[in-house]
Amino acid sequence: MTASVLVRPATADDVAGLVELERLCFDDPWSEGSVAGELAAPDRHVRIALGQDGDAVLGWSSTQVVADTADLLRVAVHPGARRGGIGRVLVDELLRTAATAGAERVLLEVAAGNTAAQVLYAGTGFREIHRRRAYYADGGDALVMERVLS
Repeated sequence: MTASVLVRPATADDVAGLVELERLCFDDPWSEGSVAGELAAPDRHVRIALGQDGDAVLGWSSTQVVADTADLLRVAVHPGARRGGIGRVLVDELLRTAATAGAERVLLEVAAGNTAAQVLYAGTGFREIHRRRAYYADGGDALVMERVLS
C-alpha cells in the first residue's frame, strides 16, 4: 500500500509535533532543543509527513548533506501509521533531496536489531557496508548502510 500523505519541509512551528513523535518512537528521543537545532542547521533537510487532513504528524526525516555525501540522521513514523508506506515515502523524498543537493551517496546507521528499518532501507537500495560494535548506549550494534545515487 502506498501512503497518502503530505510531505513538506518542516518549520519551527512543527517542533512540538516532532518532539511528540520522537517520544512515541524512540527509547532515546531527541529533545526539543535537538529537534529545533535540526531545523535551524543550514546543511539539514528536514521533512514532515502529515495525514491528509494536514494536522496529524505521521512521520519525519532529517538528512545532512556535506559535499558529495548525505547522512540520513533520522526517520520516524508514528507507531499507529507504520507499515503503510510512510517510511518509504520519507526515504524516497530524502534520496531525491540528497541528489538535488549534489550528494553521490547516502549513509545511515540502523540498530542491528531493527529488522523492520533494515528491510525498508534495503528495499530502497541501501546495502550494509559495516557493523559498529556497541554503538548505542544500550550496547547494541549499528549497521552502516550505503546507497549510491546515480
